[in-house]
Amino acid sequence: MIFEGQQRLPALSDFSMVKAFLKTDIKYCILVDFQLAQIADLISHIKDHNRKVLVHIDMIKGLSADEYGAIHLIQNYRVDGIISIKPKVIAVCKKRNVIGMQRVFLKDSISLKRSLQILEKSQPDCLEILPAISTGVIKYIKEKLGCEVFSGGLISSEAQIDDCLKAGAIGITVSNPALWNKK
Repeated sequence: MIFEGQQRLPALSDFSMVKAFLKTDIKYCILVDFQLAQIADLISHIKDHNRKVLVHIDMIKGLSADEYGAIHLIQNYRVDGIISIKPKVIAVCKKRNVIGMQRVFLKDSISLKRSLQILEKSQPDCLEILPAISTGVIKYIKEKLGCEVFSGGLISSEAQIDDCLKAGAIGITVSNPALWNKK
């Protein structure tokens, strides 16, 4: 099972969040909103604590969010996975045997149709659907693609997390530290 069954993936966007994450027993995390110059030391520090790191390539300042940026992350920082909206990045992940999580934004039926076309080609290891309130399409997407689904974006309560999981998501991505651990 992906992420060893971990249902909540903390999205860390500053140093205080990294410090808080390292005080938990949570294994996987996502780095977002850092600068390229910061992530080498961050990844090393997190891995020194026997944790796994995914990098949201589209949200790292100073890093090219393309296949060359992905190769850089994998070869130089030994990341455990990459999150991206771009199919070419997912293809690099698959080729290099790291987790490739593709992020899609669903705002209407047209974006759903286009996303499904792209996802059928890219075949990511898992999918992150935003916003998390898109629970009504999770089952449909899972059946259509045979892909594990995470929900993310705008999650602010345990009730919303439960709704995502009941709708068929295997987990959520969340930046609020109060929601990292199940209550």
